[in-house]
Amino acid sequence: MILLENIKDKKLTGNALKNYRRKKKILSLLYQNDTLSATFLSKQIGVSLPTAISLLKDLGESKLVEVRGSGESKGGRRPTLFGLKRDSIFVISCELGRFNGKIGVYNSHNELVAPITVVETSIDDDDLVDKLYAEARHILEVNNIDYSRVFAVGTAMPGLVDSINGINYTIKKEAYRNVADRLSMKFGKMVYINNDARMEAYGEFIFGAAKDHNDAVIINWNWGLGIGLILGGKLYNGATGFAGELSHTKFEEDGDLCICGKRGCLETVVSASVLIQRAKDAISAGKISQLTNRFQYKIEELQPKDVIDAAKLGDELAITLLSELGQALGKALSNTIQLLNPDIIVIGGIVSRANQYILTPIQQAINQHCLEQISGNIEIVISENWEQSGLLGMTAKLFQKLFSDMYK
Repeated sequence: MILLENIKDKKLTGNALKNYRRKKKILSLLYQNDTLSATFLSKQIGVSLPTAISLLKDLGESKLVEVRGSGESKGGRRPTLFGLKRDSIFVISCELGRFNGKIGVYNSHNELVAPITVVETSIDDDDLVDKLYAEARHILEVNNIDYSRVFAVGTAMPGLVDSINGINYTIKKEAYRNVADRLSMKFGKMVYINNDARMEAYGEFIFGAAKDHNDAVIINWNWGLGIGLILGGKLYNGATGFAGELSHTKFEEDGDLCICGKRGCLETVVSASVLIQRAKDAISAGKISQLTNRFQYKIEELQPKDVIDAAKLGDELAITLLSELGQALGKALSNTIQLLNPDIIVIGGIVSRANQYILTPIQQAINQHCLEQISGNIEIVISENWEQSGLLGMTAKLFQKLFSDMYK
């Protein structure tokens, strides 16, 4: 049966292949629309009503689809409504940062079915896949979710990610770069990987602040800086899958060394890592600040949240540091705005918690460096759900791929 067997080994032909694709289409439509009638489904997939009912019966017997009551009558019998079962199709979504990863298990209604778990790992951790697998299995066991009902695993991660071939070229050890193969061998499920900023962008486009915006720039502002693009209503990956690497464009001549090996990249000026280093330098120099008072003798404990909290309490040093980051990012974004003409910029990540302390300088820099006719109508907002947007973007991608009508 669809999804539950290895279709590649079945070599479906004729009517069996047609019905396989029809069932995929039904699942896709129900995923997109929540509840639909058999009549509507029959028209959408181009079959008679009895055929649609037969397909729905098969999906029901496989515990993938359930009856959801009756719809409104349009003169005859009230139509029976169908929807995806909440407890039958699950995916595991992972998102990696620079120092740790998050794992969430979602059902086919994009609902989180267990608390998000944080795992200490990174893209260069040799045990990355083993750690993700062990924690995922633990989550399923604790929450009584049958592993056979998990159909896909996805991982969003920083770096130059080729989502088609499942390769992250930023991983230092070449033998470990094919993350998709490693995950597939361990989990035994359909696997998908992509860049973390692109998945955050997709999550914001489908579920968050960029919803209904066909041209959007989404910023993942953490220890590094990532940018995802929605262009013409679609996630933009670029010709080779590496679009959005604004963080590694030249910003300062002879600037600081970046983790990519080049000097003066934007990331060396605006990342949370830079914010912390500048704050530490100021504390070590004895600058007057709440931060100096609190962290002079425990400087290694300083975190971005501490700088942001100090700014919110009126600390001049903290406000200045955040303003400098915002001004630099706003200047860099001006080039993106003039090239792409987006209608919204969504900012997420740990630095986004600074809110107006970064929004105001970003807007000032854009006003200074952009043509008003291009930038005047752009909305710049802070994401309300950035901590889950990457996981949700990955979840949406996984279900779309599961319910694709492609015969794989």
